[in-house]
Amino acid sequence: MSYLSEMGLLSLGSQLKAISDQLYAMADDVYARHGIELQGRWFPILRLLHDRGPMTVGEIAAAVGQTHSAISQIATRLVRDGWLSAASDADDRRTRRLSLNAKSQAAIRAAKPLWRAMREGLEQRVQANGLDVTTLEALARVPGPELAETILARAAAYRDEGVRIVPFAPELREHFYRLNADWVQRYFELEPYDIEVLSNPERVILSSGGTIFFAMLGDEVVGTCALMQVSPGEYELTKMGVDPSAQGLGIGRKLIEAAIAEFKRLGGHQLYLETNTKLQTAIRLYESSGFEHQPAVRAGTHYSRANVYMIWRG
Repeated sequence: MSYLSEMGLLSLGSQLKAISDQLYAMADDVYARHGIELQGRWFPILRLLHDRGPMTVGEIAAAVGQTHSAISQIATRLVRDGWLSAASDADDRRTRRLSLNAKSQAAIRAAKPLWRAMREGLEQRVQANGLDVTTLEALARVPGPELAETILARAAAYRDEGVRIVPFAPELREHFYRLNADWVQRYFELEPYDIEVLSNPERVILSSGGTIFFAMLGDEVVGTCALMQVSPGEYELTKMGVDPSAQGLGIGRKLIEAAIAEFKRLGGHQLYLETNTKLQTAIRLYESSGFEHQPAVRAGTHYSRANVYMIWRG
């Protein structure tokens, strides 16, 4: 799984850009192997002019759904390198009307069989991955003119609603397992000790003098962490997980602050945590919350993945 795919729909634009770049590179490779000097990025302009005849940059941009600037840059290069002809528009002398010339027409004739092969190959690959044309059409409609307003309205609601930190309640037990299991399995594997703690939070954490917190966004449980007493006055900050869909709202910091406040209330004398160097974002959060790195892993650790040991110094 790539980093972009881990972020889900939040990185949709970047993921589509990466897919676009890969498809363009594939087309360039196919053209090159057949001795055709075309580039994949030129396809929308060349095919459109082939199908509809001479057009202005603005008309091309509107037809293919790209910005005027992006089309203008490509068109300028195509004219400069002799692939397109440009003539003043009859209705507006300030506007250029672009058209194919003999060079581009010959290249397009050579490329047409490749276009058909590319289309069929892509259709096969799309279908093999459980997609269809209607899925792609729906995806193309996602940006929509009203999307920004919808997002702004949701952001305002989150800001007004705020995140609440609440203590453990039996009806929230399943979320303790869900959030932590999802988090661990994104980077590692659930270990036996994970399963024991997550399956029995009352017995393992609460009955030994610990506390479990949940982060609520409205009625939705979006995060959790635990303060586990391992010996009188010694506590471990553990089992912290935040729903990926709610990351970026400061939930992890709020959970840590709640745990530290509880540690102080209980009169604890040592608070520590264990983590892994792979989790650099989490480590920076711990550092900024007052946790200091220790020179070696904690003796007797329950986790094979733990290679970072930190103690809270306030």
